[in-house]
Amino acid sequence: MKKSLSLLLAATLALPAFAQKNTAPTPERPKLVVGIVVDQMRYDYLYRYWSKYGSGGFRRLLREGFSYENAHYNYVPTYTGPGHASIYTGTTPSGHGIVGNNWLVRETGRGTYVTEDNAVQPVGGSAAAGQQSPRHLLTTTITDELRLATNFQSKVIGVCIKDRGSILPAGHAANAAYWYDGTNGAFISSTFYLKELPAWASRFNAENRAARYLDQPWNTLLPISQYTESSPDDVAWESAFRGETRPVFPHDLPTLSAVLPTAVKGALEATGEKTAPVRNLDLIRSTPFGNSLTLDFALEALRAEQLGQRGQTDFLALSFSSTDYVGHQFGPNSIEAEDTYLRLDRDLARLFEQLDKTLGRKNVLVFLSADHGAAHSPNFLLDHQLPAGSVGPNLMRDSLQQQLVRRHGPGNWVLSYENQQVYLNQPLIARQKLDLYEMQRETAALMRGFAGVTRALTAEDVQKSHWESGMLMYLENGYFPKRSGDVLVVLAPGWLESYSFPVNKGTTHGSSGRYDTHVPVLFWGWHVKHGESSAPVKITDIAPTLARWLHIQEPNGCTGEPLTQVLGF
Repeated sequence: MKKSLSLLLAATLALPAFAQKNTAPTPERPKLVVGIVVDQMRYDYLYRYWSKYGSGGFRRLLREGFSYENAHYNYVPTYTGPGHASIYTGTTPSGHGIVGNNWLVRETGRGTYVTEDNAVQPVGGSAAAGQQSPRHLLTTTITDELRLATNFQSKVIGVCIKDRGSILPAGHAANAAYWYDGTNGAFISSTFYLKELPAWASRFNAENRAARYLDQPWNTLLPISQYTESSPDDVAWESAFRGETRPVFPHDLPTLSAVLPTAVKGALEATGEKTAPVRNLDLIRSTPFGNSLTLDFALEALRAEQLGQRGQTDFLALSFSSTDYVGHQFGPNSIEAEDTYLRLDRDLARLFEQLDKTLGRKNVLVFLSADHGAAHSPNFLLDHQLPAGSVGPNLMRDSLQQQLVRRHGPGNWVLSYENQQVYLNQPLIARQKLDLYEMQRETAALMRGFAGVTRALTAEDVQKSHWESGMLMYLENGYFPKRSGDVLVVLAPGWLESYSFPVNKGTTHGSSGRYDTHVPVLFWGWHVKHGESSAPVKITDIAPTLARWLHIQEPNGCTGEPLTQVLGF
């Protein structure tokens, strides 16, 4: 017997390494992965409001989890669509093709929206809100790869008020993605995912929670005198709600929600609905209660779909977007922005408490990041004698068009100015027997003549070389030939695009400035070591880190690398 055991042991040791490895147990995985993306969350918000955060939200993530303090986006433009796509695909727009929230489709000569898909139908909502899918996304996501790795037994569900904040993270193979329709106050989907809403989602929508949230005024969570991290409540660089005379607390949401925006009114009229008694339920997006509503729906999905409780690793892709709406309207230094983050902190605590109850921290892997940051409001900076400014993209486009007409004669030379990029009329240039590269160079020179523009490069020049760092790297990583423009424009630090130019209210984002690229990257829960790192990391490193943790394939366009410092094994 001893001789037989010795021979068996010797034979086992003689097996190739791969054969021995195949006898090991199945790799351990968490029961649930929760991806959290906070729209327009600058990195400094983690600490700016620290003294007012509770113990169960952001503080808990930092106290028990791992924080990468020097995480950045590595491309431009830094917008919501590209940001969500890059987090979940592990690559930049040059790989996944999501070059903006909108872009010009050269084949048709018309613009498209990032998740627009007229081949699908709405499920639970209006056509305008519901004809959406991830078809424009050209690579797989980490959520797709989880579904593939488990032979589609894992459940993947995306939830966000914004369609693109739900659809792009959920990916192509998701069980469902849900987003908000302001015309009926419901979370909806499309036939890309579902034929009809599940019963639990219909029951949730029937509760009319959006209307209930809007039945109360938005006042500050704390006494307003305690918001010492923010500007005074009434300043010139904040936008008031439609129906308000001044952008100050309290915001009378019951009264304001009775004012129906033209877009919502038009959508309702298209469905034959009477508009007189209908409330503006879309208003909730621009309040912190939009985040609370999002979490309410996500928690119901967690319960009803039994996520993490079915013997497979499931994935909840959860994005909070009211921070972005509030930030755009009021700016980063507003009391409204601070109050929104204090309330989001409580919502996060509510999420983590529910995860503790249903699964336990050791069975859940959570990451939190942002799709981009935000610039300071230009007038806020100027008021404090800091360099800043704004440009009017429509005025730039029209002025450029006029200059090209004077040089080359009548014609629609400029098709679009989008994502800080000029789209020239290439068919017209060809018909006039002009050299495209020379037209790009000429256009770039003209764009450099505008105030606030520091650089303008041709698409040809961007494609000629490869850059590992600096501004040209950002431009190259954000460039996708079939969807990007002919000339790429760079604005000075502190300058931004204002579509209401010369009026400057609130803020925006999109640049390679640190205020736009520097975002939180936090991990918490299953096998996460406590700690922090100041090592430079890229947003595209999140997906391969998750793949390493889950022992699955990286997304098929992935260019990031696993973050080994946080890996607890």
